[in-house]
Amino acid sequence: MTRSRSVRWSLSICVAVTGLSSLSGCGLAGTAASTATSGVGEAEQARQALQTEAEVKQKLQDAQDADAARRAQVEKDSQ
Repeated sequence: MTRSRSVRWSLSICVAVTGLSSLSGCGLAGTAASTATSGVGEAEQARQALQTEAEVKQKLQDAQDADAARRAQVEKDSQ
């Protein structure tokens, strides 16, 4: 690296560190962490909702199957 490139690189690093430090001081880092946590929570809620939906569908299918079996038995008994 030439000296001018080295100086530019060092200056870029200093600007980046200063910018990140100022963001963490104003609470933006906490907001980003909160948003990430919220996203994980929403993903978990969506997963649970899909699981609940699948369970309800299965219970509905089981009830329909039981009803069909009961009707078949009633029809068989009436003959």
